[in-house]
Amino acid sequence: MTVLLDVAEFSKQFPAGGVPGPWARLRRRFSGGPEKLSKVYAVDDVSFVINKGETVGLVGESGCGKSTLVRALTRLIDSTDGSVKLGSRELSLTPAHEFASDPDRARIQMVFQDAGDSVNPRFTGFDAIADPLRRLRHLRGKALKDRVEAVATQCGLPLQLLTRFPHQLSGGQRARVGIARAIAVEPELLVLDEPTAALDVSVQVVILQLLQQLKKEFGMSYLFVSHDLSVVRLLCDRVLVMYLGKIVESGPALDVFEHPLHPYTQALVAAVPRFGDHHAERLRLTGEPRSPIDPDPNVCRFYGRCSRGTDACKTTMPVLRHFGERQVACHFAEEFLPQPKIAS
Repeated sequence: MTVLLDVAEFSKQFPAGGVPGPWARLRRRFSGGPEKLSKVYAVDDVSFVINKGETVGLVGESGCGKSTLVRALTRLIDSTDGSVKLGSRELSLTPAHEFASDPDRARIQMVFQDAGDSVNPRFTGFDAIADPLRRLRHLRGKALKDRVEAVATQCGLPLQLLTRFPHQLSGGQRARVGIARAIAVEPELLVLDEPTAALDVSVQVVILQLLQQLKKEFGMSYLFVSHDLSVVRLLCDRVLVMYLGKIVESGPALDVFEHPLHPYTQALVAAVPRFGDHHAERLRLTGEPRSPIDPDPNVCRFYGRCSRGTDACKTTMPVLRHFGERQVACHFAEEFLPQPKIAS
């Protein structure tokens, strides 16, 4: 398969605490040296690829770094370290504020979690969809009007709604505007950050069907961020499991959900409601998540919540190891490998 997006050793850190003031200067003066500033490791040394035409799911708890990762990948914010290649172009070399007007911006687009907040409230539906076409395709006049109406029709948005403002549209209609805006410039990669989280269940189904249809029509690749593991299992070819800024497991979606190898993935899968198992015992995590502020590089991020944690987990950070098509960052992954069936 042809690799479309190649992410290597990618990191994003944020300073922890406020801007240093006079008290900080006094502490440095009397301590005899500069004060070390703490950092939040929101994304820490992440590597993965997305192939052309592939749908990859990204899952994990709130606060694990999923949204920060996709915003850095799409150059909405600058990364701290690592590289991102879209085809042969290295996106991480271009500052975020410059990439907004770069012609390659059209190749990677994003659908945000809340379409109401991500659309300019002073833009009508037409203006929201037309904005990237004006900036990146330089369309004007009849060509612009025709393209906007064509994309709106493909997304199931009635043309009479294009004159309305976001507050005059329903949640499903705003979602369609957000999707139409993203695909108007015909991207190769579409990043979907919880695109149905703010919608009613009945509307979610319609929007997910629309996304599947558009993927076939345009031949796009998807990076699908979601808390809904059932949807990820249904729609995605592969899945990445993220915990406290790190990828802890990856592999074909069905394999990961049928036989999770990392203890955190096992807990996520066990939390998915299943019909008729209300009496079944669930796998429950104990303890508190470790702090993402200046984490010890030698301690497993899941240590303290993992029932399998040993002294080795406190002294050696597990790295992603290959098990066929799977990758797992756990010292004890072999113990969870499915056993081969013995022919009778």
